[in-house]
Formats: sequence, C-alpha cells, structure tokens
Amino acid sequence: MPTYIDLFAGSGGFSLGFDNAGFDNLLAVEYDPVICRTYRHNFPTHNLLEIDIRNLSDERLHDIIGNRHVDAVIGGPPCQGFSMAGNIGRHFIDDPRNDLFKEFVRIVAAVRPTCFVMENVARLYTRLNGETREEIIRHFEGIGYRVKADIVCAADYGVPQNRYRVLFIGVRGDVGTQIVFPTKSSSAKLTIKDAIDKYPPLKSGETSDIPNHKAMKHSAQMLEKMRYVKDGGGRDDIPESIRPQKGDIRKYIRYDSSKPSICITGDMRKVFHYSQNRALTVRELAAIQTYPDSFEFLGSTIKQQQMVGNSVPPVLAEAIANAVIRMLQ
Repeated sequence: MPTYIDLFAGSGGFSLGFDNAGFDNLLAVEYDPVICRTYRHNFPTHNLLEIDIRNLSDERLHDIIGNRHVDAVIGGPPCQGFSMAGNIGRHFIDDPRNDLFKEFVRIVAAVRPTCFVMENVARLYTRLNGETREEIIRHFEGIGYRVKADIVCAADYGVPQNRYRVLFIGVRGDVGTQIVFPTKSSSAKLTIKDAIDKYPPLKSGETSDIPNHKAMKHSAQMLEKMRYVKDGGGRDDIPESIRPQKGDIRKYIRYDSSKPSICITGDMRKVFHYSQNRALTVRELAAIQTYPDSFEFLGSTIKQQQMVGNSVPPVLAEAIANAVIRMLQ
C-alpha cells in the first residue's frame, strides 16, 4: 500500500482523497486545535500531529516515520507573500510570510518521498509573469526533484465547482518516471443542483437532523433584498432604493442552478441558494466540495465554513492520488 504524509492537513480533504485511492497515512500535520478536532473525528486511525510545522524538527519527524518509506508528501502551505513587489531584491522564498512554503520544502528534503504534490491558489502560477512559479520550482530542484506546475479546474474532475488551483508535482531525481497530472473526467460537468438538491429545504434559521445542515438566520433587511434575486442573478436584480452599493461583487448573488458552483471560500454568507431564500448550509458547501455526508465538521459555524472553503475537494484529491499511483508504478 503506498504511503503519504499530509502537511497543513486542515479538515482532511486531501487526506480523504488519498485514502480513497488506497494510500496509507503515515502522518498528518495541523496546528489549529479546532481543526484538529474535526480531523481526528473523521480520521480516528490517522497519526495526526497537532503542532506548528516550524516546531517539527527533522529528528522528531524521523522518529515518527521510522524506517517506513514515504511515497508522497502532499499539502497546501499558505503563501501570502507572492513576490518581491514593493520589496526590491526580496524573492518569494525570502519573504517571511512564506516561511510555511519553506517548511514544505524542508519536510520533502528530510523524508525524500518518491513524489510530492503542493496545491495552492492559481494566481501563484502567473505572479510576476511566472517568476514566482519558476522560483518555487528552482527550490524543489535544489533538493533533487524534477518538477512541473499547471493550473487545474476542479470542475474538470467531477467536482461541481469552478475552483482553479495550481499543482506543483515533483518526482525525486533518481526515479525514472514521467511526471503525471490527474486525468480529467469524461462525464459532463456537474452542477450545483446535482450536488445539493437532495437536501431538505430550510428557511432562515431552521435546523435539520442532518449533521451541519443548519440554515443561517438572516435579518429582515437581508431577506427583503434576497427575494428579488433570481436564479443565477445578482445585486442588479435588487431595486435601486435598497441595493447594496459597495462590497465584493461575489456578494448578493444567487447560485446558478444550471452551472457548477462558483469557488467556495471561507465566507459565503451573502451568496444565496438558487431557489431558497438563505445562504447555503455547511453541509451543502461541503457537498459542493465533494465531502461525503458522513464527514462531520465540528466547531462554530464560521469555523466550519472556513474549513470547508480551505479544503482540497476530496474527489479532486483522489484524481491527484491516482496520478501519483501511476508515477509510482
């Protein structure tokens, strides 16, 4: 059975996809105690280490892994300092906000997996006309890996969501295999309606017996604005006298039931159900991310939404895992 380590594991979307593809988890690393509760609840047999990765020494890492071979290291480190813009002479790797990216590189260098997969926001690919992407690749090449990067859209892999992400996939230099990216699904793209129409309807503030299927309670003013927005519509549907004039253009819109969802983030409170006057529940957001209904999120509703929004969709993760298996073979 192939093995993997999940860094910056979050609630476990990446882990779930690799588990479903037949991998064995050797270690997961996550520092947030609330998120760790959710991970442990859903992966009781995994070896989760609740720690700031910067405090995980190479020695402790080797003590945990022992003599077991690591086939893949996976994860999505937060990368907030995308370039040297505004900091002449400072490169991506030198920006202190990217310490966590450097930790991903350090762990890969320490355990020498056959492959690694690093997932991140799509704009990392094109930042500074590709200079940031090439800088990242050079640092992995510097520890002995061949690397390719490309942008994928989750909707091409069976996820009912237009979610664009960059994947950096690397293979250890002494391994004679080609780098493989996940194979796109041959089926028609799924819509948001395909994903969530099965759930019982809820009104503002209502709850259900389904875990995480609890509707947010909206103010009377919000409900008044909401009722004017049609399926797939937006703030321009709202009468001008009460129309919000400022804020994110992704707010005060209604999902289009005939298309994949827009990208799920950690805050979707002002994006409305295509046919019900409310925001989506955590359960519905999780379904769009392709989490199974058996997967339960713990903590406050806001924290649950953040966990869902920051996840790698498990179905996309499984497609990535199957690509890794082809490389290992």
